[in-house]
Amino acid sequence: MIHLIKPGFALMWSGFLYPIFAIFSCAYSSKASKRLYAEAATKKYDVIVVPGVPFEKDKWDHTMKGRIYWAKFLFDQGIAKNIMFSGSAVYTPFVEAKIMALYAEAIGIPKENVLTEEKAEHSTENIYYSYKKAKKLGFETVALASDPFQTKMLRKFTLKKVSPDIDLIPMVMDTVKKIEHLMKDPVIDAKQAYVSNFVSIAKRESFWKRLQGTMGHHINPSAY
Repeated sequence: MIHLIKPGFALMWSGFLYPIFAIFSCAYSSKASKRLYAEAATKKYDVIVVPGVPFEKDKWDHTMKGRIYWAKFLFDQGIAKNIMFSGSAVYTPFVEAKIMALYAEAIGIPKENVLTEEKAEHSTENIYYSYKKAKKLGFETVALASDPFQTKMLRKFTLKKVSPDIDLIPMVMDTVKKIEHLMKDPVIDAKQAYVSNFVSIAKRESFWKRLQGTMGHHINPSAY
């Protein structure tokens, strides 16, 4: 989750370009992404963590689609044994993790290999809570898999505040381009992830409080 900015700006799917963040070198380069993937490809992870994206306009956006298909690629390659999608209902009345799990199952990932973490409201909480839940479930090896921007954004926090044993697997854009023709846009029953009496975090918290949350200052260490 990248909730202080419009999530769709994190990755421009059309043409696979980074519109804003690459200018400021806030994303892993193609070379760095390929290197990290090559390292990950020699291993098998009990679970990979995939941060959530708000669900809007009755269908997934390019960022969500990219993260889920990257997770499927890692699963199909045997790199990830299981996938944990993370995210609560934050900006829209749909639990992000549940929505992503529904899409993951719809594109062919076995339901028994799809897990959800539904407490996180910020990117730092995505990896922190998911790691804690993964350990509680008995998983030993854990990796973070997301788009190059978010993966790099979470690198320092993940390695210093969560665990240095968590590997990072940013999306390799060349690979995503090659599998684009195989991608489909399935229809899901979003009502399964709907939360009644929902109040957006934008109304519950000030900008500064949300900024602190993004920095990991509101994490509940006893959540899992």
